[in-house]
Amino acid sequence: MMDILAAEIIQRFYTLLWPMTRISAFLLAAPFFSLQAVTVRIRILLALALTVLVYPLIEWPIIAPTSGAGVKELFSQVFIGVLMGLSLQVVSSALVVAGQAISATMGLSMANMIDPNMGNVPVIAQFLLICSTLIFLGFGGHAIVLRALMESFVTLPIGSPLEVQSLIMLLIDWSKWLFLGALLVAMPIMVSLLFINMGIGVITRAAPALNIFAVGFPAMIMAGILILSMSMPTIGFRIQSPVSYTHLRAHETGRNLVCRLLLEK
Repeated sequence: MMDILAAEIIQRFYTLLWPMTRISAFLLAAPFFSLQAVTVRIRILLALALTVLVYPLIEWPIIAPTSGAGVKELFSQVFIGVLMGLSLQVVSSALVVAGQAISATMGLSMANMIDPNMGNVPVIAQFLLICSTLIFLGFGGHAIVLRALMESFVTLPIGSPLEVQSLIMLLIDWSKWLFLGALLVAMPIMVSLLFINMGIGVITRAAPALNIFAVGFPAMIMAGILILSMSMPTIGFRIQSPVSYTHLRAHETGRNLVCRLLLEK
């Protein structure tokens, strides 16, 4: 009787190990869940809860983690989870780059804050990150992310051959949006400030006695804050609209499920 019970426990452990490994790796790399405010205990509990929820829905293969196939599968699940998390990090990095460009144009590049996830970033970048996080949570983006994570077990099942090169190429192709997304967010504000800077230059040329450092920098900061305030509705729309669920499902294919949440961005 004890031998049967021990064998069943080991079998359950072997099947629970693989989904929890993928989910834990994703929570470790995803931008929202990897914040220092989300402690290790919270991540472990969340990974365990998600594993328990997804466990009855799928038939899990029994692979001994101490075997060669088990070690290979362990690295595969970590790779898939980290790849999904890094794909989400591209979106946060795009907002940081946009905030850095706007701050440099406004003259606020020295006004920095310590971000637990991104490090030392300008205040405008931190502001955009906070707004994007609130928008993301507001329209249920966290639920979409978790659903994509759960559905990844169907498209990329445990024990199936993994096309590592194609997945890496998808991530590299998606990483270009780090700069394109930053350009879409920051370009209108940067162009507006460029024309204001040109006007200040013309005024300084016409009145050489005018102290450009005493007038130009405060004018650029005030104009930048005003333009940023006027541009927030369009910036919020650019953050929100690409991740609508209909658009998400329209791009779903078997190959790009790992990065599908972000390919819409």
